[in-house]
Amino acid sequence: MMRALYSAASGMNAQQLNMDTISNNLANVNTYGYKKARAEFKDLLYANLRNATAQVPTGMQVGSGVRPSSITIINTGGSLINTGNPTDVAVSGEGYFRVVNPADDTRPYYTRDGSFKLDAEGYLVNGDGLRLDGVDPIPPRSSNVNIDKDGQISYVESGAATATAGSKLQLYTFPNPAGLERKGGNLLMQTDASGEAGGGDPNTEDRGGIVQGFLEASNVQVVEEMVAMITAQRAYEVSTKAIQTSDEMMGQANTLKR
Repeated sequence: MMRALYSAASGMNAQQLNMDTISNNLANVNTYGYKKARAEFKDLLYANLRNATAQVPTGMQVGSGVRPSSITIINTGGSLINTGNPTDVAVSGEGYFRVVNPADDTRPYYTRDGSFKLDAEGYLVNGDGLRLDGVDPIPPRSSNVNIDKDGQISYVESGAATATAGSKLQLYTFPNPAGLERKGGNLLMQTDASGEAGGGDPNTEDRGGIVQGFLEASNVQVVEEMVAMITAQRAYEVSTKAIQTSDEMMGQANTLKR
């Protein structure tokens, strides 16, 4: 009887984690470049009440519940939203932008959020002031900033009649992007699980292209998350019911001596 209590309690804990994951997905439905997460589970050890033999083809095993095994990041692409802002860029396909802190460029971060702005020095930076790595500053009072599908930046300097070619932004891919560590602020960090970042020009090898004037929306599908939330809620309710039923059965067993 006690085994049922602990198994049901592990189910409640598992569904609580599931709800936490679903809630975070829904909270970030409007976060640019956000990739939804999925909680995954595995069953716990089994008690062998009877082993299967040549004469007895089926054994008897009773499980002890469930536990979380991982929270997997689903790296499918989100839809592209037209902003019309020339410094907004989206990745159509695989790849991440790399940004660095000007005060500490030894720790690069990676992101799919391409909502960049020009700072006072002409660098392309994100909302927290992290610079797009490897991109030279655009001279002040330049106009007609253009970023083509291959990442080539051009602009017309003040007083000039023709465009000047600037830096070429790079995209980075990983052997296992699901292994990247989330750091908040739409930033990801390389880990041993993700493998080494491989940089290169957009539209080369397996890297996607650049789309200027667009931002990548979250890949969260609200309807799917709502269905998953209802399923998690029902599974949680069933686990609480199992605990209540086990408690009632134990109570009835305790009254047998009376």
